[in-house]
Amino acid sequence: MADERMSHTSDKEITRMWRVYRTVMELVSDREYELAESEVKITHEQFRNKFVDENGDIVRQLLQFSARPSDAMIRKFTPPATPDNPAPEPECGTIFVQFLASDNMGVAQVKEFIHTVVGQHARVGILVTRVPLTPAARKFIAAAESYAQLECFIEEDLLVNITHHELVPKHVLLSKEEKIALLKRYRLKETQLPRILQKDPVARYLGLRRGHVVKIIRNSETAGRYASYRMCV
Repeated sequence: MADERMSHTSDKEITRMWRVYRTVMELVSDREYELAESEVKITHEQFRNKFVDENGDIVRQLLQFSARPSDAMIRKFTPPATPDNPAPEPECGTIFVQFLASDNMGVAQVKEFIHTVVGQHARVGILVTRVPLTPAARKFIAAAESYAQLECFIEEDLLVNITHHELVPKHVLLSKEEKIALLKRYRLKETQLPRILQKDPVARYLGLRRGHVVKIIRNSETAGRYASYRMCV
């Protein structure tokens, strides 16, 4: 009976982590990094075969992965050419994702994560943890932004992909050229756009930075579909 309870608990945890992993893969794919469809839509059985050892334990070290920006993402994140800079470099690069099971997420764990991100030559690092970071660790991540764009998610928040909820409209990040064209078309200044907070769940999902503008597409019974725009602050 004890063995059955242990097996049931293990299966529940494997299913939970499979859902978290799927959401992370969808998040990275939705940001337009290069991932195969088979990676994003990994099945429960494939997850078990790939990441669970013979003792039924999830090997979190195997969950870590990196991905390169797609051509579409590179185009979106490349600033418009100017006379002073006729061949601008894209403002994006590799993303690295790591999963940690530690029950203590302090400065030491964050320092090690940053060291790994820098060692991977990644521009964005995502850390997925079981427990929240300590206040000191959160401050350390904020202070380390010069090394890379660092983000932290708790597993519990990734059990469900919030962008799949029927009440969450589609959000599309505009390129710099699209943002300039939008402001010009409506004769607006950036500060006149409605705002979306960087800590908003969808903004965090998309990795929005201050100054980014998203197009929000909603369904309407009278107008069919209509769009609004928000700037991340």
